[in-house]
Amino acid sequence: MNATPDTALAERLEALDRKMDLVLEELAAVRRVRREIDELRDDLTRVGKEMLPALATELDDVSPHLRPDDVAALLKQVLRSVDDLQASLVALHGARELVTDATPIARELMNDAIAKLDELDRKGYFEKGREMTKVLDNVVANFSIEDIRLLSENVVAILSTVKNLTQPEMLLAINNAVEVYKKIDFDRVEEFSLWTAFKEVNKPEMRRGLGFLIVFLRNLSAHTPGSAARLPVKS
Repeated sequence: MNATPDTALAERLEALDRKMDLVLEELAAVRRVRREIDELRDDLTRVGKEMLPALATELDDVSPHLRPDDVAALLKQVLRSVDDLQASLVALHGARELVTDATPIARELMNDAIAKLDELDRKGYFEKGREMTKVLDNVVANFSIEDIRLLSENVVAILSTVKNLTQPEMLLAINNAVEVYKKIDFDRVEEFSLWTAFKEVNKPEMRRGLGFLIVFLRNLSAHTPGSAARLPVKS
């Protein structure tokens, strides 16, 4: 009969001890927080005392240019622009992400460009470019402004001539002429008498050559400026 009340009392005392332990722990935590707050207050007070003279000096420098109305207007403007500031921060964050994503691509493009420039350098493009600069220097040194003006006025005719010369049939004709010229040994060209020349003229290849020369001269005369206005010569 007596064991039960004693047991209950012991349990209540044990529970009370646990609660007291919790209270003591809370009190210790409160003291610790209060001590940290006191230390923080002391640090802030010391920092504030050190900063106040410097802040007062800086405010003295700007006080002639600073009015309370200006500060109030600035604060109002900042409060009105909160949405804009937030949007700007979001855009800045997006730009930062874009730069982060684009950096590897830009690095790869730069490496490709460096490799291409190195390839061009090994092929001699830059060295040839320097030599072309010397060519331009020679052109500038040896041609006057009048020469360049005339060149600019006749550049269409020059390009048309070059275009005609680069046609396949013209290139073939020029190549044949060059080959024939290369085969001629001018040191061994024999002399022809009038009779020998007359006999040579009667040969088929010579007659074809004379026919070509006559046709060429006739067409050249027809393309000469002012030839169309000339009256035909009566035989």
